[in-house]
This record gives sequence, structure tokens and C-alpha cells, in this order.
Amino acid sequence: MAEVHKDTIGNREDTLRFLDLVGLFSTQGMIALGKLANPATGKAEKNLDAARLFIDMLDMLERKTKGNLSPDEAKVLRSALTDLHLMFVEESKVPAEPEKKEEPKAEEKK
Repeated sequence: MAEVHKDTIGNREDTLRFLDLVGLFSTQGMIALGKLANPATGKAEKNLDAARLFIDMLDMLERKTKGNLSPDEAKVLRSALTDLHLMFVEESKVPAEPEKKEEPKAEEKK
């Protein structure tokens, strides 16, 4: 985890908020990639479009904050992006699983 300290770029609270934001987008990206269970359903579900959105948000954040982050903040952001990009490529290669149709129960077949 990045060391939180007061620096010339911002204050401690800003650093904590920034790290929380990166963690939020990173976690949501992993949920969308099916790497973590969706807390609403309790199941791992893959949604590559949603994952792409969270990755793009972090990419944009990196571009817009370039030169304004502490070395630790930049490292955390770069690490999150690298991990998500690798997971996205990995999951993009896996064919989507067809939805399973539930067979009617024996009682319903009558």
C-alpha cells in the first residue's frame, strides 16, 4: 500500500481520497471481469463492456493527473491499470459461457 504522507502536491486527505478512488474503480473493474463476486448477486459475472469502462476511467485519471501525483500515488495507479489490462486481455480470450436453460422439473413435464 502506498505510504500516506503530507507532501507539496496535496494533503493527507487528498491522498487518501485518491487512493480510495483508484481502489474503487479497480475493484469494480475486477468485479466486471468476473474476478470477484458481484456483491449484489454473490456470483462472479463477466461484463467486458463494464470492465472496459472502469479501465478507461483509470486511464483517463492517469492522463489528467500526470505530473501532479506523488511517486506512491502514481505507482498505485499504474499497478492497478497494469493488473486490469492483463486481466482484461486474459478474459477477452475466454469464450463467453452460454446461458444455461433450466430443465423443467419432473412434476412440470406432465
